[in-house]
Amino acid sequence: MNEFFQALADPNLPFFRYALISGLLASIPFGIIGSLVVVRRISYIAGAISHCVLAGVGLGLYLQQAVGISWFTPFVGAILAALLAAVILTVVSLHAKQREDSVIGALWAAGMAIGLLFIARTPGYNDPMSYLFGNILLITKSDLYFVIILDVVVVAAVSIFYNKFLALCFDEEFARLRGLNTGLLYLALLCLTAITVVLLVRIVGIVMVIALLTLPAAIAGNFARNLWQMMLFASGFCALFIFSGLWASYSLDLPSGPVIIMIATVVYLLVVLVLRKISFGRA
Repeated sequence: MNEFFQALADPNLPFFRYALISGLLASIPFGIIGSLVVVRRISYIAGAISHCVLAGVGLGLYLQQAVGISWFTPFVGAILAALLAAVILTVVSLHAKQREDSVIGALWAAGMAIGLLFIARTPGYNDPMSYLFGNILLITKSDLYFVIILDVVVVAAVSIFYNKFLALCFDEEFARLRGLNTGLLYLALLCLTAITVVLLVRIVGIVMVIALLTLPAAIAGNFARNLWQMMLFASGFCALFIFSGLWASYSLDLPSGPVIIMIATVVYLLVVLVLRKISFGRA
């Protein structure tokens, strides 16, 4: 543990501090949006959005390196792809007559395929592994500003529309009868999810993004009495998993993303087993 804190204090390792600070700050939107995703039961939709991110990343790399459009970075492409996926999935969920799960599966696979094709056509060697499995140590100082902006946007949006999101997640029909535009609210929720997913991809990657978005919220749901408590607890659990994951990965010389996910998974399974044992004991 001492070596870990020494590394954090080392002036020659600023990226290590950026990783920890960004992870702790990112825990706020992860916990808030993750709670809404879990309560609304749209984890599969969030998964489709996360996999569409690779299409934007691939397009960004291609336009930067093959076409010479320097401002269109992989990060910009990821945001645009995630928001486009959110809009498409909202339209599919509300209006399309096709089976929703089939469309989501197609979008999920197409996003990955498009991204890999763009990466393959990009000149030079471009390793998609950092995008698929994440690397929080690649977080830069400029990324911290984006995390702070995202924190403000998510906290402000959820605070202002908390009751409306609450109605949407627990009783959409009641919300519609009360005159709320549930379609627009649903689109707003998916757009907030999309932006949060893009940030989360930088930490644990596309493949494992759903785990860190949903597991802290799923754990928090066992202890919270209402939605805002669930958001608070989920943010705390997420911060704990990221901190302990960074410490364990540094101590064991392992990739940080998978370690963070494994810690979150183990804690989730332990909570489920302990609570089940307690419920059986009371019965």
